[in-house]
Amino acid sequence: MGRLRTCPSGFSLLLQDMEGQELPYVLIDRIGGKHGVYEDHVEFLEKHFRLVTMKEYLENKTFLSKKITAIYMWYYKPVINEELLQSLPNLKILASSGVGIDHLDLNLLSSYSVKVSNTPFAVSTDTADMGMALMLASSRRLVEGYQLAVSPDTEYFPADWLGAEVSGASLGIVGMGTIGYKVAERAKAFEMKILYHNRNQRNKEEESAVGAIYCKKIDDLLQQSDFVLLSVNLTPQTRKLIGKRELELMKPTATLINISRGLVVDQDALVEALQNRVIKAAALDVTYPEPLPRDHPLLKLKNVIITPHIGSATKKTRRRMMENMTESIEASLAGLPVPNEVLQ
Repeated sequence: MGRLRTCPSGFSLLLQDMEGQELPYVLIDRIGGKHGVYEDHVEFLEKHFRLVTMKEYLENKTFLSKKITAIYMWYYKPVINEELLQSLPNLKILASSGVGIDHLDLNLLSSYSVKVSNTPFAVSTDTADMGMALMLASSRRLVEGYQLAVSPDTEYFPADWLGAEVSGASLGIVGMGTIGYKVAERAKAFEMKILYHNRNQRNKEEESAVGAIYCKKIDDLLQQSDFVLLSVNLTPQTRKLIGKRELELMKPTATLINISRGLVVDQDALVEALQNRVIKAAALDVTYPEPLPRDHPLLKLKNVIITPHIGSATKKTRRRMMENMTESIEASLAGLPVPNEVLQ
């Protein structure tokens, strides 16, 4: 018999990890480096799985192809294609870090009967915090203020160097899922007027808890908001959701905040809108591509803040993501319901 383990979320299952019992073989891209599994996560993972790097797999394909039953995708790696799926006949699940699944071909994975999981709840708190941080940094001109304060050319601080208020302003949230709702909870503490646009309206209790008003049409939200925050999944329907028309509907004093995916915004239209002061500013944790080419016009505009896609980048959250992915893989291999399974 194996021993009973309780996972961080309370999910329990029987682990087959006794001496002599083979651990499941799980494919990863690499350990360490730019996109590899974090080195300080390896000890935990190796208590549950036999980790196989892509390099090891390619060097010993004949033996390992039938052994591997799961893929642990960290930072969009390893890259999944039909050739890889064909070579893994016993693959049961792909666990992907983060919320977005736009890097995956769900139809292709489904055709090979491979389940998919992600980690939406692990990242929601930190990503919501990031949205608020970008809103505050942009409105109070923190980056410009820092540059002014440390510049060797600064002789005095101008009295008319002003930002915009967040408290009491109108916030329009596009995408009121887990992250969007947590942004609303934080915005409530700033006494903001909260509008939201979503595929489905939240129930009255959830709306009243944060004082949110539903806008069935995104145009209504754009026209009324001082800050527009994007928190949607990237789908064919949300690709370039915010373009020239939408930007022109926004107030000339408004700020666009994007914590979703770069392709949700038409970046060429955004550059034009910022250069021509169609909107006041933008604060972006995501762009397309990432990073932007070093000569991209967005990098030269003073009314833009760009961060390197760090919405979920805290030690605790990244570890929680790893634990959630482990839990999903174990559940799938045990024939149990998969936590955070992505359903088409």
